[in-house]
Amino acid sequence: MGNTTCRFVINALGKGGETYYTHCQNKSELKEWIEENKEKLIISELKVIDRKKNPFMKLIFPNR
Repeated sequence: MGNTTCRFVINALGKGGETYYTHCQNKSELKEWIEENKEKLIISELKVIDRKKNPFMKLIFPNR
């Protein structure tokens, strides 16, 4: 967890019960990872956390 250069944290559940936890540095890398793994993932269980999101925006839109 010492990687402070990552922006997005991905936590996902796979169709076979697998748990995926990874980091991406930018939005294009995030989209690429999702495209590569979308057959294995339950998309409704996909959680992406933007670590550089403004804290005020987290209060207004907590689920985005």
